[in-house]
Amino acid sequence: MIFKVFYQESKAEVPVRECTNSLYLKAETEREVRQKLKDKPYNIEFVQKLEGAFLEYEQNHHSFGLEN
Repeated sequence: MIFKVFYQESKAEVPVRECTNSLYLKAETEREVRQKLKDKPYNIEFVQKLEGAFLEYEQNHHSFGLEN
């Protein structure tokens, strides 16, 4: 499955919509996504599973690239 992760660059940052970044990650569960990112300094706001039309939209309309 593909997940879209919304995050701030630093855990010390207050979440502000205009400063939110996103990345795409392949994993089986949301828990696995959080495990993969636990060593990053990110303040994770939300993890969204992408499938069907949502995944197709992201792949076609954004700079879609999977993180390792």
